[in-house]
Amino acid sequence: MNDVAERPKFASLVLEDDDLCARLVADALREEGAQVVVCDSIRSAREAVQRERFDLLVLDHMLPDGTGTEFFYELRDRGIWSTAIMLTGNPDIGRAVELTRNGLFDYLTKPFGANQLFACLRRAMLPLTQPEPDLAFADFVGQSAAMKEVRRLVQQAGSTPAATVLLTGETGVGKDVAAQAIHQLTFQSQTPRPAFTRLNCPTLPAEMFEAELFGAEKGSYTGAHQTRVGLAEAADGGSLFLDEIAEVPFHLQAKLLQFLETREYRRLGSTDSKEFSGRIVAATNRVLDEEVKAGRFRADLWYRLEVLPIHIVPLRERKEDLPALAELLLDKLCQKYQRRRPQFRPGEFDLLRDYDFPGNIRELRNLLERSLLQSPPDSSWLELDRAWLRKTRDVPHLVAPLAAAPADRHLTALEAQEYALIQKSLQETGGVIRRAAALLGLSHQALLRRLEKWPELRRAA
Repeated sequence: MNDVAERPKFASLVLEDDDLCARLVADALREEGAQVVVCDSIRSAREAVQRERFDLLVLDHMLPDGTGTEFFYELRDRGIWSTAIMLTGNPDIGRAVELTRNGLFDYLTKPFGANQLFACLRRAMLPLTQPEPDLAFADFVGQSAAMKEVRRLVQQAGSTPAATVLLTGETGVGKDVAAQAIHQLTFQSQTPRPAFTRLNCPTLPAEMFEAELFGAEKGSYTGAHQTRVGLAEAADGGSLFLDEIAEVPFHLQAKLLQFLETREYRRLGSTDSKEFSGRIVAATNRVLDEEVKAGRFRADLWYRLEVLPIHIVPLRERKEDLPALAELLLDKLCQKYQRRRPQFRPGEFDLLRDYDFPGNIRELRNLLERSLLQSPPDSSWLELDRAWLRKTRDVPHLVAPLAAAPADRHLTALEAQEYALIQKSLQETGGVIRRAAALLGLSHQALLRRLEKWPELRRAA
């Protein structure tokens, strides 16, 4: 037990209504150095997730007020991507495969032995208990001129912690990876490294935006039964990542501007100002000057954000990076699923180069993940999903997208591309919005917000 105290601490949530099982899992996690919160209902788990961030989730499927599967997808829709393990006494292979494709780490069937539990938990905790690499540049593979420039600018951002960074680029190009690389570079000399805190702007209802970002005092609004710590306060001394900042409602952008300019904020219901001492990184997949011209984004907020802009080009404009990037992603996926590393067949990179990947790196990762799961575990070769590539190759992802939009719409080029991609994803998934969101690399709520602009697509779904 002496070595337990030396292990890095991490937080884990155990959602299990069976006392014996909950105690077994919690004790196993504590043996590995985890701080554990045990909940016996989805309601209490929601409250726990609002109070603090968890690195590992162990979820029972059948609960008094719902299912762990529903709670898992609810967290994903809110932008919470903690490592998750599902427990169930009623195994369902189809559900297990679907959960795994959507990011579940593992699926344990009750009753399970102690050795099986410990092995599963240790695999899940391995990335949490190992020290972070000094740099996140491993994900910026490739020798294209575009990626060399991104690496240079990320390095520059890491050496200027007071500067606000604006990351731009299409969905799936790796803006979140760039944000984490900037965070690691900024605080590489500090041990332990301070928090990297993400605010996923599209997933928040407008009425909850201030409370989520700045916090709220008890009784400051209906349902505020206790004081709530905002993400700005949680990120103090570290990095606050404002993801998809163009989705912040226009009437709230003035308060966000004031926060960026003064680095001060107040919890809802409080008169005391707090100072934010960390760094701020923002990201968007929209062209902000077009958003300003359309009256959807404040010009002064755009100017304040664009202190150090970094644009990440789409994958179709740097096809020479595809082989190295695909190899890296496949290595990570094999590690995730504890699979033997298959090889790409000769000529398969030509198939990848022929495809434009409108979903960028995220779409490439999804393709490789599907292919790996479809390949036999002992196969020496990756069974690349050629049917998927053939199905999508002839779809005009970015060619004349205005033809897909209603004639009375006056869309910007970016809006037209977005419209066409959403329409295509809904067609491919049979109108199932959650699956279409996953295909696009969006949360369920983020896609619903976009469909509010185009109700005819929602009706078609």
